[in-house]
Parts: sequence; structure tokens; C-alpha cells
Amino acid sequence: MPVIVAEDADLVRGLAAALKRGGLPIAEVTFRTPASLAALRLLAADGDLLVGAGTVTRPDQVDLARDAGARFVVLPGFSARVVDRCRELGMPVVPGISTATDVISALDRDCELLKFFPAEASGGLEMIRALQGPFPQVRFIPTGGVNAVNAGAYLRLPSVAAVGGSWMVAPALLRDQDFASVSRLAEEAVRIAAEARP
Repeated sequence: MPVIVAEDADLVRGLAAALKRGGLPIAEVTFRTPASLAALRLLAADGDLLVGAGTVTRPDQVDLARDAGARFVVLPGFSARVVDRCRELGMPVVPGISTATDVISALDRDCELLKFFPAEASGGLEMIRALQGPFPQVRFIPTGGVNAVNAGAYLRLPSVAAVGGSWMVAPALLRDQDFASVSRLAEEAVRIAAEARP
């Protein structure tokens, strides 16, 4: 899943088309910059692109995300208040975890699809393997330090549903409006996923 940090909403105007050309019609727009909400709204206007809001840490941001057209919400950690607000609005939610305690908190809220963040800094592949044992029902989306080199190894783990990364939508590519590279890197990401799960 492409993870977007939008420095300027105008820079994402060609992004939906570029991701779709690369065969990856999904994006997570992180709430990390003042331009995030406008960028989310622009991308969500393309009905063929599945757009969610990331780095959501407060319940009010769930409402902002929904009103801007987000179709799912991703948290960097676990917040019962944010999860509960998503449920109230009928918004699919993926809380973030990095420990077994976090996983139990998420399961207490009936969340079984979880973002593992920051993946590489939190133990990477070995940590996910360790968590698979006590939590066989959980599926992870590792994000943070995941790239074209290690994505395949993550995707080969049976408990990994997907990976998130910014390498195919890096801020420098958006600043340069290099949408040809975005499409090429998205296509490469799709190929990596296909080879990891033949």
C-alpha cells in the first residue's frame, strides 16, 4: 500500500492516474502535513482509487477523513477512542501495534487486521514470526522501513496481509512530478507481491 506524505496538495493531482497505471489503485494519505486533508480530498475524488487516511491519532480526525472521502483509517498505534469512533461511523479501521500488549488491546476491540509499525525498528520479520504463535487469527500490514528490497520477505509470511511503504510515492517523486517513476515503482511493487505469493 503506497503511503503518501503530501507536502502540497497540488503535487498529488497526477498521482491517482499514476498508481492506477502501475496496477496499484490504493493509497494511504498520512495526516502528517497541513496539506494532508486537501490531498486526501483530491485523491478520493477518483472513485477508482481506494483512498484511506493514515497517521490518525484522534477521534475528530476520523470525521475529517470521512468527510474528505476516506474509505478506511489507519493508526500508527492503538487508540480505543479512535477505533470506537471509526466503528460509530462504519469506517474500516486498521490500528497500529508493535507489541503483544498492543495486539491484545486491538483484539479487545475485535480488530484482527493490524498495522505493524514501525516494522523494521520493532523487530521486523522475527517479531512478526514471534507474534504469529500466540495470535494466529491476526493479519499484519508491516509499515516503516519496508521497501522494494524487503517487501517480498514480509509478504511471504502467512500472517502478513499486505505491506505499506512510501518508496513508490516518495516526496521527492511528487515534488518532481515524476509520475512515470511512480507508475514504474507501483508496477514493481505489484510484481514483488505476485512473486511472493505465486
